[in-house]
Amino acid sequence: MELITKTDEVYVSFLRKVIETENAVDTLFAGYHPPLGNERYLTDREVSKILHISRRTLQEYRSTGQIAYCMVGGKVLYRESDIQRWLTTNYSPGQDGF
Repeated sequence: MELITKTDEVYVSFLRKVIETENAVDTLFAGYHPPLGNERYLTDREVSKILHISRRTLQEYRSTGQIAYCMVGGKVLYRESDIQRWLTTNYSPGQDGF
């Protein structure tokens, strides 16, 4: 039986693959939010990024009642379905129908 040490290429290669796999899993789950009651909730940062608007503009939409939200422990959350519905409701096709 052969003894493998920390400096052996087999060990170093294996360790490198484990680290690459760990980084890939971290990347996959970075933006994942588990659904609550079959509904995914987004933060104001995520919604403003999706809509390409500032967080201040998003706050204005909340204040004027244009967009639905909920407060949980001082954190503003938006149901993904509400954002999708709001986009669909406010969609205006161009003259060519695009």
